[in-house]
Amino acid sequence: MQLEEKIWFWTLMAVPVLVILYGLLLLWRYRTQKRFAEKSLLNRLSPNRSLFKSVLKIIVLSLAFICLSMALVNPKIGTKLETIKREGVDIVFAVDVSKSMLAEDIAPNRLEKAKQLVTQIINNLASDRVGIIAYAGKAFPQLPITTDYASAKMFLQGMNTEMLSSQGTAIDEAIQLARNYYDDDEQTNRVLIIISDGEDHSNIAVEAAEAAGEEGIKIFTVGVGDIKGAPIPIKRNNIVLSYKKDNNGETVISKLNEETLKEISEEANGEYINGQNTAEVVETIREILNRMDKTEFEAKQFAEFKDQFQWFIGFAVFFLFIDVFLLERKTAWLRRLNLFNENL
Repeated sequence: MQLEEKIWFWTLMAVPVLVILYGLLLLWRYRTQKRFAEKSLLNRLSPNRSLFKSVLKIIVLSLAFICLSMALVNPKIGTKLETIKREGVDIVFAVDVSKSMLAEDIAPNRLEKAKQLVTQIINNLASDRVGIIAYAGKAFPQLPITTDYASAKMFLQGMNTEMLSSQGTAIDEAIQLARNYYDDDEQTNRVLIIISDGEDHSNIAVEAAEAAGEEGIKIFTVGVGDIKGAPIPIKRNNIVLSYKKDNNGETVISKLNEETLKEISEEANGEYINGQNTAEVVETIREILNRMDKTEFEAKQFAEFKDQFQWFIGFAVFFLFIDVFLLERKTAWLRRLNLFNENL
């Protein structure tokens, strides 16, 4: 699906304004009528007044306005798939979702910074394929290799520290899983980008990186956090309740372990990048990818899209047609049904 004119979404801001103005009008009318006559007398003078139908009118008008706004946006649905030849690099992002990524030594926290970095890198890609892995104590495939960048960013935004029950930072498992992500045995431009604070307490990750490097996989590591470290907050409803403590009751200070990340990248012919500055990280990755040879592959994408604005115009006309018959007076059919418990 494509949205042709997203700027028209701003017109939807008029709907709550319209509802608020209408609410104020009803309040003014109620107070004016109250000064004019008592409720019982007013009901005798105007027995056919219907508050429900008055409210229903504004709902119907709002729906009509929403439909007209969507018609201006003009959603399009793909109707024809075609296979095209593309050249690019296969890139797998391994994102650390362990609890230490909640440390706030880099704003807003390490995990959100990691997601921001990956999003910006994807935004600067052209015809490369991407995949996503989440890992903590275990590694979990989030998205297989694809050219669908929109899906990649959607899966990325859904990642959090609660998605994996086993905690830790098993970078080695993320590397092992990534080795199975690439589907072409002859492909030489395979890239794995690990975004982490590097808190891995074993040499297994370095050994896994060496094995991946022998298969032609280049590993680039991006460190998020500060080498001075920060406590890991425990929050509820975005309010800090306490900080994570060790078995001795001492507050745990999580630090960026650049040495581990550098060793991993060196073993797989890659490079370590400090993730403090987003623009610098994106530019560095872009330059690295541009220097690589591109492999040709086939990809399917929608070649034809059909406008869908006419459906929304039709619904808008339908709601406006209903509005024509929604006078603020009770009608015979409403009298008989009395669905809304109005005083008849």
